[in-house]
This record gives sequence, structure tokens and C-alpha cells, in this order.
Amino acid sequence: MDLILWRHAEAEDGAPDVTRELTGKGRRQAKAMAEWLESRLPKGAHILASPASRCQQTAAALGKCGTVPAIGVGGSARDVLEAAGWPDVAGAVVVVGHQPTLGQVAALLLTGVEDDWGMKKGGVWWFSGRRHGEEVEVALRAVLSPDLA
Repeated sequence: MDLILWRHAEAEDGAPDVTRELTGKGRRQAKAMAEWLESRLPKGAHILASPASRCQQTAAALGKCGTVPAIGVGGSARDVLEAAGWPDVAGAVVVVGHQPTLGQVAALLLTGVEDDWGMKKGGVWWFSGRRHGEEVEVALRAVLSPDLA
């Protein structure tokens, strides 16, 4: 399975938090990263997004997405992995979500311990995972910020 963690692009300040929308820069970040991902994602990849407006707008740059409340603001690393079906789903899943949760997922996958790792707005971390008996082999395939996409 491929799991792509995509932090929402730059959003406006304000309240309520779930209705914050992307800035002009954020729309450009989302578009650039979506173009990079489109040329690399396997056909049939699933896109899951937090219900927050900024995540929905980021995901929309890539195409149709499913909205998953469990990966919204305040979701946990385990919520993200469960929603994505890690590591047992065939193919690729893109999760568009928030910090600190996505950084915690990255830390958990690579070290086995949740930690508050940073992740740039609009950036992606791409993991591959497969089972070997009870163990899951995890490989980090790419880390990219939108300014390099």
C-alpha cells in the first residue's frame, strides 16, 4: 500500500476553524502539488480529506475526494491510519489533513512512536508499507514541499 500524507495548503486566519479557506498562495500550492502527484499516483488512488474547508479545497486540486470526519481537526494518528486502511488496502490512499496529526502519523510509521514532527503547509510525505507476517515493512518514498513540486 502507498499512503500519501498531504497537509492542507496555506489558509486564511480566522474562526470558526473548520471554515477557513485557502489563500491565493494556498491555491497555488495545492495546484502545484496536485500536478506533481497526478503524474505519480497509481490509477484508482483514493483521496480522503478532512471536512475542514481548507482540506477540501486542497484535495479538490487533485480531484474528487471522500470526506472523513475522523481525520478532521483533532483527529489522532491512529484515526488517520484506520481511515486509510493502513497497511492492508491495495493501491494508494492520499490523506489530506492537519498538523500536528500528520506529523504524528509520519513519526509513528518511521519510529513506532507518535511524536510532533513538523510538516510544511501544502507538503507531502509518501510512504509504502507491506506486511511480512505480523510485521509491517515501511519505506519513506518521498518528502516534498509545494515550492519544490
